[in-house]
Amino acid sequence: MDHFQAVATVRSPRTEPIDDDWGSVISTIQLDSAQFTAEALVGLDTFSHLEVVFLFHLVPEDKIERVARHPRNRTDWPKVGIFAQRVKSRPNRIGVSICRLVKVEGTIITVEGLDAIDGTPVLDIKPWMKEFGPRGEVDQPMWATDLMAAYY
Repeated sequence: MDHFQAVATVRSPRTEPIDDDWGSVISTIQLDSAQFTAEALVGLDTFSHLEVVFLFHLVPEDKIERVARHPRNRTDWPKVGIFAQRVKSRPNRIGVSICRLVKVEGTIITVEGLDAIDGTPVLDIKPWMKEFGPRGEVDQPMWATDLMAAYY
């Protein structure tokens, strides 16, 4: 398997991976200046949203989940497999988030609603295009709707 290198780092007022209230968080994504100049971001400011792929870097190897568990350890929600939830202790510790683009200045991207804490390594940044969204109706269980009620 290929080795991945971070392309940027998140700078956020949030330093703890708390599960809720990410919607109003303003953070920045600072490109790695050893790899990129501002030219890498030309045209990005014409999009309203970004898809950010990042690493849950604070999850230790011994905390990675590979089986079923209750989301947020709530036994009133069903026990579901690791691939049926979006917990940070995933096998490869990869997170994906869609956030609102506020502005681009040089090699710094300001975003709103990125659920990544300060110091998070960013693996990739992509413009969000509506055509990449789901086609057709989206279904999800009620526990997932309840879980996400205060997330953003």
